[in-house]
Amino acid sequence: MKYPVNQMDAVRRDYIKMMPYQPIKNEYPPTKFRSQNRRFQSSWFKKFTWLKYSPSKDAAFCFPWFLFEHKNPRNPAFTIDGFKYWKRVNDGNRCAFFMHIGCNTSPHNNGVEYLDNLMNIPRHIDKVINAQSSEEKQKNRLRVTATIESIRWLTLQACAFRGHDESPSSNNRGNFIEMINFIGKMNKSIEDIFLEKAPKNAKYTSPDIQKDVLNIISNQLIKRDASNKEQMSIVLRFVDTEGFLRERFFFIVHVTDTTAATLKKEISDALGRYDLHIHNMRGYGYDGASNMRGSWNGLQALFLKYCSCAYYVHCFAHRLQLALTAAAEKEVSIWLFFSKLNSICNLINASPKRHGELHSAQRIEVAHMVATGGRDTGRGCNQIGNLLQHGKTRWSFNFDSICSMIDMYSYVITVLENMGNEGASNSIRGEASGALIAMKFFDFIFILHLMHKIMRITNLLCQALQEKFLDILSAMDYVSTTKTLLRTLREEGFDLLLSHVKEVCVKYDIEIPHIEARYKSGTDRSYQQNDSMTVEHHLSIWCIYNCNRFSS
Repeated sequence: MKYPVNQMDAVRRDYIKMMPYQPIKNEYPPTKFRSQNRRFQSSWFKKFTWLKYSPSKDAAFCFPWFLFEHKNPRNPAFTIDGFKYWKRVNDGNRCAFFMHIGCNTSPHNNGVEYLDNLMNIPRHIDKVINAQSSEEKQKNRLRVTATIESIRWLTLQACAFRGHDESPSSNNRGNFIEMINFIGKMNKSIEDIFLEKAPKNAKYTSPDIQKDVLNIISNQLIKRDASNKEQMSIVLRFVDTEGFLRERFFFIVHVTDTTAATLKKEISDALGRYDLHIHNMRGYGYDGASNMRGSWNGLQALFLKYCSCAYYVHCFAHRLQLALTAAAEKEVSIWLFFSKLNSICNLINASPKRHGELHSAQRIEVAHMVATGGRDTGRGCNQIGNLLQHGKTRWSFNFDSICSMIDMYSYVITVLENMGNEGASNSIRGEASGALIAMKFFDFIFILHLMHKIMRITNLLCQALQEKFLDILSAMDYVSTTKTLLRTLREEGFDLLLSHVKEVCVKYDIEIPHIEARYKSGTDRSYQQNDSMTVEHHLSIWCIYNCNRFSS
């Protein structure tokens, strides 16, 4: 009983293999009972095979029950102390050994049963559960193989797995189930053991199984990843025989360095390996690094020497993101807003506890609004979201961060108030209070919703510029449309924006300031003395100025 629980049975089995110690002697040490000397008798081993004799204690033990003794045994004489009252042996019905055996449910008989079960390994519960026929194992392996291969194919083709209705009566049960059905039609042995014909506990088609297989595949890919090595991916854009523009991943090349000469050599070798000649290129695109776009020694300049028709194009989506980020950083108030937004996101996401409080606040609010009819219910509605951080170079990340802040503004306020009152330290309480004050300023609310309107327009352009089948004419149309929308927002959308911001401020009890400023005109941002204007006029000039910056 002193061994760890997971080792007890192994110790007992070793002890049982050694058998109970039963030394045969002519004479055992005498024990005096009044005027008589009594001794242990070797003949008792034949009559009571469960006996175990201890020479050091000159005592007898019950071997089965000794192995399964408890901390507080019922009969310590046969388990811990040992029995040595020899006078009570061979005493008819009062024989101590017979009395110890007792009835069918006595400790002795229970010990004998435990001993038999312990040595009968095929009867153990884990062996019974795992005792499957070779035929059943083969069926399970076939089901798992079909599941894995279906998942690999769907992943390779970037196809969705689940269907809206995966019931047996559905006409389309989703890509994964339909793929399994297709494999079954091609292989009768699979059709006979899969889906509805498989045991309920061994179908291997549940969403959890699909996620587990995907996780294993992703981990294997990560292990194969060439870390600490420079790699270059090559993607081909071409016009097929029917005149449609196509884009396909082509190759990954390991490069020793990222100089223009090395990159040019590796690209040429990779294309030449498949009989694709450089002089047939008509265009190529990289990022804006100097070793790529350099006019004299850049990669694009090296290719132009061999093929004058191959024009370099800087990725339009990348250029847009760089331009928008630079424009935002030039305006101090925008830069300060994103700095505060990032600090608030870091403060909430830094602790799992705060993250849990944010989710809890969402659940309570959503449940209340659903109960009062303030929210619709249905598939995909009222999902619990996360507070997203903004990115310095990815403009779409900034838009996602602003959308999440607008959706979860009230929940973030609740979490910050709790942190300010019950924070673990003064620094945490101070940070939370400072973030709370920043969020309840009119400036923060105004810029939050202004940037949401501007970035919603530019995000559509950013997504459009990343379409696979986009051509230069369509790209310019998208740019023109975006400029028109920004111009419309500048000239006609300010009143609606300010009205919406005021409604938000009233909802959260945020003070709307009355700003007096002196100005000359709204275009040159200079001011005249003795002229006053309302907050609406002041902010309209600010909005016009910044929309001009983004549209240009």
